[in-house]
Amino acid sequence: MEARAIAKEVRIVPRKSRLVIDLVRGKSVIEADTILKNMNKEAARAIRKVLTSAVANAENNFSLDKNKLYVKEARIDEGRVLKRMKFGSRGHVDPIKKRTSHITIIVSEKN
Repeated sequence: MEARAIAKEVRIVPRKSRLVIDLVRGKSVIEADTILKNMNKEAARAIRKVLTSAVANAENNFSLDKNKLYVKEARIDEGRVLKRMKFGSRGHVDPIKKRTSHITIIVSEKN
């Protein structure tokens, strides 16, 4: 049995947050939570929230044991891009792309 949690439209750049989520993939839930708790990255806070939600879904919906859970799948997809403009000198315009992410974590029980 597996449980999932998804956070959509998180205002974190996917490229930077993929560096964080690669450290968590395949680890046990307790170990992954410890790694994310001790990281000093903005993406680690958002990923930890989704991981906590996935564990809560597994415990409440499927009655799985937290100590036997591991991160089966963890991915970050690109979300919508907010496009803004910054005006520069001599009338030119620089585009600013504010990227968003979709964070998906699936936890499963080890057999």
